[in-house]
Amino acid sequence: MRLLMVVLALVFVLLQARLWVSNGGLREVWRLEAEVARRSADNSRLATRNASLEAEVRDLKQGTAAAEERARTELGMIHTDETFYQIAPETPPAER
Repeated sequence: MRLLMVVLALVFVLLQARLWVSNGGLREVWRLEAEVARRSADNSRLATRNASLEAEVRDLKQGTAAAEERARTELGMIHTDETFYQIAPETPPAER
């Protein structure tokens, strides 16, 4: 009877070791769950960015206000009857 208990305990320990350490064990499951969480966060961030880009494209296709705003901010364009004022940042005094 004692030999049977030792053999069963040994089998139990081997099965537990296989569950915890092997390639398909719990460590692998935890790694994959962390990877899924990371990918889900990336996907939600990219979905937000895509929605923003889609709204911008729709605005550019439908009206001229967005195109005019882009031309003004990115290219520095002004209308013929406007006066352009450029405000330069104050330069710090020279070190003495």
